[in-house]
Amino acid sequence: MRIAILGAGGVGGYFGARLAAAGCEVTFVARGRHLEAMRNHGLRIESPLGNLALENVKAVRDISEVGKVDLVFVTVKLWDTEDVAKSLVPVVAQGAAVVSFQNSVQKDEVLSKYLPKESIVAGVCYIAAAIGEPGVIVHTGMQQKLAFGEYDGTRSARVVELYDACSKAGIDVEISDDPRRLIWEKFVFVVGLSAITSAVRKPVGVVLENPKTRKLLLDVMREVVAVGQAKGVAIPDDFAQRQLSLADAFSPTATSSMHNDLERGNRLELPWLSGDVADMGAQVNVPTPCNRVIADILSPYALGA
Repeated sequence: MRIAILGAGGVGGYFGARLAAAGCEVTFVARGRHLEAMRNHGLRIESPLGNLALENVKAVRDISEVGKVDLVFVTVKLWDTEDVAKSLVPVVAQGAAVVSFQNSVQKDEVLSKYLPKESIVAGVCYIAAAIGEPGVIVHTGMQQKLAFGEYDGTRSARVVELYDACSKAGIDVEISDDPRRLIWEKFVFVVGLSAITSAVRKPVGVVLENPKTRKLLLDVMREVVAVGQAKGVAIPDDFAQRQLSLADAFSPTATSSMHNDLERGNRLELPWLSGDVADMGAQVNVPTPCNRVIADILSPYALGA
């Protein structure tokens, strides 16, 4: 497959490198020192599942330099989604499909404002990875999975082709016949972990050991479940409790990318996480006091230091 990775950070860099090593024709769209490092020295993956060094990396500054591709991975920060959607119009016009692996339940709605709905494949990723230094992606933990599917539940040729490419690359992969539910289920956990680690300013181990913050994490996730159910998503009633049990299996030092961004003084994805839950809750008459308070408390930091 010819794949463009739009956003070569932890998610895009890791999965793009694995696919390139397995024979896919991958082009990374990146910026700054990370782009220059990939051009000059290649891309290196450090992972407990095996390190990888790509010496000859095709890396460009803008999607317009990519040329004709079969598929585009969107892995940029959420505030860039609208600009990315606009930039993809000519690429999609040449036949490319688009799959976003961002942590938002409204990402594909934003993309579909500018792109044909039939060009969009629903996607979810599960991985803890980040840029360790320019040209180096550091993967922590053993999880590295992509799940995707057509919104109508069909097993299309493009979905099967991507599945086969991922399998060949050694990526854990799943084709879902209900990807909207998968997106919402991941959203439950991402919102909870992001909100509580950022509000407490500590990793998950500290949160879970304290009875009050543990209960707060559960309440934050329960609100997301309630909003999703009100919007017609078939999330089980006990899903938040199950996710809390999942968090207990995490390393106590694990945290969220939003907490990392907060600590570094970077811009936060807050408006698309707890902020979005609170806004959607108001639209469907579901109370979301925990998410609203966390969104308000963190709002002075939303644009970075």
